[in-house]
Amino acid sequence: MKAPAAQAMIQNRTFDEIQVGDFAQLVRTLRPEDIHLFAAMSGEVNPTHVDLEYARSSQFREVVGHSMWGSTLISTVLGTEFPGPGTVYVSQGLNFWRPITIGDTLTITVTCKEKFEHNHHIIFDCLAVNQDGLKVIDGIAEVMAPTEKISRARVVLPEVTVSDRELRYRHLLSVSAGLSPIPIAVAHPCDRESLLGPVQAARAGLVEPILVGPESRIRAVAEEHEIDIKGLRIVDTEHSHASAEVAVALCRDGGAEALMKGSLHTDEMMSQVIKHLRTGRRISHVFLADVPTYPHPLMITDAAIMIEPTLEDKVDIIQNAIELAHILGLPEPKVAILSAVETVTSKIRSTIDAAALCKMADRGQIKGGLLDGPLAFDNAVSLVAAKTKGIKSVVAGNADILVVPDLESGNMVAKQLEYLANALMAGVVLGARVPIVLTSRADTAETRTASCAVVQLMAHKKREALKA
Repeated sequence: MKAPAAQAMIQNRTFDEIQVGDFAQLVRTLRPEDIHLFAAMSGEVNPTHVDLEYARSSQFREVVGHSMWGSTLISTVLGTEFPGPGTVYVSQGLNFWRPITIGDTLTITVTCKEKFEHNHHIIFDCLAVNQDGLKVIDGIAEVMAPTEKISRARVVLPEVTVSDRELRYRHLLSVSAGLSPIPIAVAHPCDRESLLGPVQAARAGLVEPILVGPESRIRAVAEEHEIDIKGLRIVDTEHSHASAEVAVALCRDGGAEALMKGSLHTDEMMSQVIKHLRTGRRISHVFLADVPTYPHPLMITDAAIMIEPTLEDKVDIIQNAIELAHILGLPEPKVAILSAVETVTSKIRSTIDAAALCKMADRGQIKGGLLDGPLAFDNAVSLVAAKTKGIKSVVAGNADILVVPDLESGNMVAKQLEYLANALMAGVVLGARVPIVLTSRADTAETRTASCAVVQLMAHKKREALKA
């Protein structure tokens, strides 16, 4: 039987044990999450530390760490090792000589300079140098050292995940960086979020919104919530049905290159889309999820259009998603076809569909991606789970696209990621003549704006294809 690992201990050095000239060291590298965590803890959000665009124009030309982050490493040495538990800080004087940038490795050296028997105070020289041996911080610390030996089990700290939603949001918007805005018809933007979304997207240079709906209601919403719609085109309609009809007509006739759902029911708009914007491909929906705990963006399909897709429906659902992945820069996306289990059984139809779809991909009926299934959700997104179950697959544990059995399961997966895992979501409809932003009426303006970045990229790729 294997002996349990010894618990790590933390032990001090008493006043009598420390001699002038003794020293201790700590080595630590600055990571991006260290900057974000220090800013969140302290409230110090100087743009030099947290705003990449501002930092590029500053004297340092890049984001730099908080100077006091380095000083806390001195405190770490004094409080945990030298002298360690029982130490009481008296004073600290520091000089900051140069910035700490992401990736810099600091070596902290704390050296005993002077001792005072009458009050057990010790003066320490403190020095921090970077990986190039350049001085970053120096100074003097005075502490009251412990006189009794203390040895305690080292407390295991909880894991901290820094979820920088704003950074992830800006990264999603960057998929269409440098592209000109596209005209987008917004069907019935008659509440705050459905109006603010396209307005924010317009400010970001993604789209040129055409607001289709009752003009008096749109202006009332804008006034109530202080949303500036000056200069935006408004097409007046009587009600939501008319809004859907007119917005779709704009896309059909070339007046807009994309469509966006506002505060109307999905069925109202999609019935018009099916009438006037269909192609030879089945229409399907994809959620794009940026999940803090997953290493890359995740696509979930179909969770909004097809309620109980047939095998033939799933072929188009998968092909639509693969082609979107190509547009987003994934040349061969990994496609996991989900079910409740990872083995094929006649008792669960989705496992049989998964097996058939994989064989269809082998025969070229689905192109451009690597398919595997059936896979349970854990096997699709966790290498550990896949390995535990003995699944050998290039897709398992590292999926780019999750193909769900039906709308119910897909919608649950997407909403759980959004509300329980803090995923940043975008949603688009594929397979129609124009890309469509299809969001829930509960979705935020942020989600709508992120979705606009995706359809902007899709519209430009379509332009390029037409020119070719």
